[in-house]
Amino acid sequence: MSSTSAPGPSSGGGLRVDAERNRQRVVVAARQAFAELGLEVPMEEIARRAGVGVGTLYRRYPTRGDLIAAAFEAKMTAYAEATREALAGPDPWRGFCDYVERICAMQAGDRGFTTVLTMTFPTAKQFEADRARAYADFTTLVERAKAAGSLRADFVAEDMPMFLMANAGVLAATADAAPEAWRRLVGYLIQACAASAAQPLPDSPGPRRMYKAMLRATRHQRDRRPAKE
Repeated sequence: MSSTSAPGPSSGGGLRVDAERNRQRVVVAARQAFAELGLEVPMEEIARRAGVGVGTLYRRYPTRGDLIAAAFEAKMTAYAEATREALAGPDPWRGFCDYVERICAMQAGDRGFTTVLTMTFPTAKQFEADRARAYADFTTLVERAKAAGSLRADFVAEDMPMFLMANAGVLAATADAAPEAWRRLVGYLIQACAASAAQPLPDSPGPRRMYKAMLRATRHQRDRRPAKE
């Protein structure tokens, strides 16, 4: 369409239909490229996959962080909804178990999502709001399960990132050879969380140190990712 052409019909978001179509193609291409090549994939490769010019991509997503947030927005919403649904159930222990299984399944389906959880996106307000809501709801879920006498009393919220790091290791090691092995690990982890199975544990490293560990682990996973031939 030339610069002198009349504007096309508008979509609900106020963008021209063709502009909205291009935006959707960029987001889909970004999701696929991030999954295959990691979060450092060149923006030019994403533009090529989307069938748009690099300038078009940058006009809509000026930074890589903007594009990552857009590509994972639906996943972050699902992450937040998982905690909300776990809280809504009548049994906090069942809710806790379902939540751990669901988040680890999300990780198995898209390993890049674990990396995204360690990143911040100041301009992506909804993304950050969903992240904050998910953490707050998970903390509430943990306290309810403890109060019900089902979850071990020494479980802390930063144990969940540790679970994700352990799951990431199994996913990376088993890959196509035993793609369902992670489910057994998660089963073991959940059983270890039951109050009835609790035995004394070493002290938790604390939220700050666990966050730094998760950052290091996700960077290591990215660095080990083989380049696409």
